[in-house]
Amino acid sequence: MKTININIKRIGIVAALSAFTLTGCSEYLDQEPQDTVTEAVYFETAEQFEFAANNCYTAMGFDYGDDSSDLSGNIGDTYGAGETVTPTSDDIWDDNYTRLRYPNQLIEKAVDYPGEQSEIAASVATAYFFRAWHHTILLKRFGGVPIVTRSLDVVSEELYAPRNSRYEVLAQIFSDLDVAIADLPSQNGLSASDKGKITLEAAKSFKAKMLLYAATWDKYVGTATDGDGTSVGAGSTKPADYPSVDAMLQEAKALALEVMNSGAYQLWDHREELGNRNLYYLFNLEDGGSNPAGLSKADNNEYIIQTTYDFTLRQIRQNLTHAKGLTPNRKLMDMFLCEDGLPVQHSAVFEGYQEMTSEYQNRDYRLTSLTRTPLVQYWGWGSNVDGGGAQYEAGFENSGIDYDYRYVPNLIDPGAGRNIGYSGVKFTTEYKLRETREESYNYPYLRYAEVLLTYAEATVELGGGTISDADLDMSINKLRERANVAPLSNALIAPYSDLNMLGEIRRERAIELFGENHRFDDLKRWGIAEEELGHAITLNYVDGTEYETAEDPKNPGSLIYKPSGFSYGTTSSEYAVSTYSGIATTKPGSLILDIAGNRNFSLNNYVDPIPSDQIRLNPELLQNPGW
Repeated sequence: MKTININIKRIGIVAALSAFTLTGCSEYLDQEPQDTVTEAVYFETAEQFEFAANNCYTAMGFDYGDDSSDLSGNIGDTYGAGETVTPTSDDIWDDNYTRLRYPNQLIEKAVDYPGEQSEIAASVATAYFFRAWHHTILLKRFGGVPIVTRSLDVVSEELYAPRNSRYEVLAQIFSDLDVAIADLPSQNGLSASDKGKITLEAAKSFKAKMLLYAATWDKYVGTATDGDGTSVGAGSTKPADYPSVDAMLQEAKALALEVMNSGAYQLWDHREELGNRNLYYLFNLEDGGSNPAGLSKADNNEYIIQTTYDFTLRQIRQNLTHAKGLTPNRKLMDMFLCEDGLPVQHSAVFEGYQEMTSEYQNRDYRLTSLTRTPLVQYWGWGSNVDGGGAQYEAGFENSGIDYDYRYVPNLIDPGAGRNIGYSGVKFTTEYKLRETREESYNYPYLRYAEVLLTYAEATVELGGGTISDADLDMSINKLRERANVAPLSNALIAPYSDLNMLGEIRRERAIELFGENHRFDDLKRWGIAEEELGHAITLNYVDGTEYETAEDPKNPGSLIYKPSGFSYGTTSSEYAVSTYSGIATTKPGSLILDIAGNRNFSLNNYVDPIPSDQIRLNPELLQNPGW
């Protein structure tokens, strides 16, 4: 594994320095000048261990996803269509094996710490958490991978070892998280300057997440992607004490409940001040200038594991607002609930699709917060983009800028870029002081909403598809209340043969976490990715609706919709878009963005190929099946 060797040589020289020359963005990531320290003398004080632990956070970035998924209107990324080429190299492989050196080194150095172990316990626990974190990223990408639990040199046997099975990797992840849980401080006891650090509750939440992931993978996928471990793949070897599916589900539920009962986190809910755009401001929260209520990051107690950004110290630098990456498609738009708690095909308050604004009426705030409604006014951002950023104190009419702030859907040309049909605005800003690439809101890897979803899903899986109203009320009904949606109950869905509790909880997960890099993992662990990703991607209903003849009010004489721009036309018949129950079918007249024939995700795609340069350098790394 020459690539890793090169990285190890480089890291061996700079490890001590990088352990404390941090590029973070809050007090606990502040840099301190260190001119002559070497690795040999660095790990001597508790403060040095803390700096080394803080360095682990620099591996976290802005990682939103779901482009090209079955819910996305953006298809530029080819992953959801089923990639078929084995890469020569892979940054996920290289970066995570590189980054494993930092927690491993800290854990090793702790053995020789001259003071009391209690002084460095939290730092060591943080290192164990991040060792689990990097193995998790590798596992989800490649399946079984070589486990690395020590800092390596150029002759270390791990560099030429075969892959561990996914079950051995998961066992290591669970073990490391148990060590972290034992010594991490509670969120409830953190000082203001330490907010954002990994806590006891964060490690419990992450372990609950991974237990649910492992249990459902075992239940719905099993060993189908493992290979035999002799000629192909990592094999299916399980440690003797590897937990059963039920045991993992039970522990996931119990850990989620412990976090729920801890009082350490709470859902962001400022509907009184922010109305139906409440959730929009959760995902672009900076200081008081980023929202009309003057709220800041200090008001967000929902993010459990997050990347912390800062306008001065660490901007995201990904051009998020300009790209507007998280655009929903027809399937997702119809998955959002109506105010009565029912999906569009059953709701008495759904107003259909005839007018451009019809499908936005009486709907889930997660739709109206994070997707623009046609002809409603919205601020641009920065000094002049789309009229410039928000002037909350003045309002649109008194902004002093000659600009029509109304949103007009783009139905002219799918080749024109993103935001075709619908305009998603999750992780975008309307801040007047943020120009392109200057966004600085935090990114959530795991937030309290997911803990509630984990509790509900583990419960319904343990119940064989059943869950009590009491368990619903203490978990996902809190999300539905925030979304201005009636609570889910057994009585609510009983009259509808196509609705069941497992399907409704999966629906909640899809709409709550869209764009937060969960969808592909969820589809794969449920064993339905090839079916869900195999359908055509469609957008607005245009045939026979207002879209067909509506003029663009911002461009008189021009129509909003140009049929000739869409070579695939519109759907001609009704068809199902999901393998699990309760998801509305797509009917004739929906604009086709991509046909089913272009979407070829298969079981092989559940795990990505090992990069060819790694196999060339270490022939013991057997390729995944089908690659």
